[in-house]
Amino acid sequence: MLPVITISRQFGSGGHEVGEKLAKRLELPFYDKELIALAAKKSGFSEEVFSDVDEKATSSLLYSMVMGSYAFGTRVPGINEMPINDKLFIIQSDIIKKAAAEGPCVIVGRCADYILREHPNCLHVFVHADKAARIKRIVGLGYCDEKKAHDFVTKKDKQRANYYNFYSNNRWDDLQNYDLTIDTSRFSVDLAVDMIIDAAKLLDV
Repeated sequence: MLPVITISRQFGSGGHEVGEKLAKRLELPFYDKELIALAAKKSGFSEEVFSDVDEKATSSLLYSMVMGSYAFGTRVPGINEMPINDKLFIIQSDIIKKAAAEGPCVIVGRCADYILREHPNCLHVFVHADKAARIKRIVGLGYCDEKKAHDFVTKKDKQRANYYNFYSNNRWDDLQNYDLTIDTSRFSVDLAVDMIIDAAKLLDV
């Protein structure tokens, strides 16, 4: 059986596209932003609430559970209750574990490699690229203009690192967390997909 494939990624490296194409090639379920919709459905909160805090670590000032105006018929919780970031992480973790238990799939981000660290059949991938290539990519995709791109990439990487470090108690950039790392400034997205498929087939027992 093919492994569950998790993809961690630097912002602008094309990790989402790699994951999406990989899942299509292997005909596997694909989870990225889909996890937000599933978490919202499970919890009763709106997708908008969860989108605002997706892959962001809890802030001591961000008790955004008080954003009851977005919730569907949910009372506004007290200040001592769990922040929405933590709630989303717990719900997404449960969804990720259940998806992996059902069989091979591709999961992008959200500490999936850490959440599935005890799963017996996983391939953990880290997609990265040099900053110049990532800036060119996000500008081309219309995320921001070239003047703001450097700071935007730095901010998003820091956000992802803080999220991973906070919830996993590991380091996002520690290569020991991953089985395979791919530089998409050296290899195209399609070639990256080919490389992951080759690695996955080696684990297909």
